[in-house]
Amino acid sequence: VQLQASGGGLVQAGGSLRLSCVASGRTFSSYVMGWFRQPPGKEREFVGGITRSGGGTDYADSVKGRFTISRDNAKNTVYLQMNSLKPEDTAVYYCAASFGVLLGRQLVPRDFGSWGQGTLVTVSS
Repeated sequence: VQLQASGGGLVQAGGSLRLSCVASGRTFSSYVMGWFRQPPGKEREFVGGITRSGGGTDYADSVKGRFTISRDNAKNTVYLQMNSLKPEDTAVYYCAASFGVLLGRQLVPRDFGSWGQGTLVTVSS
């Protein structure tokens, strides 16, 4: 599956952004989808994930209560709604797809086999 992320930009602290990730192909609903981010000078980290049906989600503690992942399988799209943004949320955000990963633990990049190109989110203080 090929992934294309978009929606990044510059926002003030406390603001909101919604990222989108569109997948190619007809098997999007077969994939568990995840969002990761890579802050400047740091390693890529798990943000959250969503099950194939969209009925289950999991988030990193740092974004719980502020970020929401959803998907529309008819549109081959997964979303990341980010509210109450903080300067420490500044990062390149990536969407990723996995055929078999299970949510419920701290996932790492190697759990996902397909990646989008990343979209930059900058939160100013």
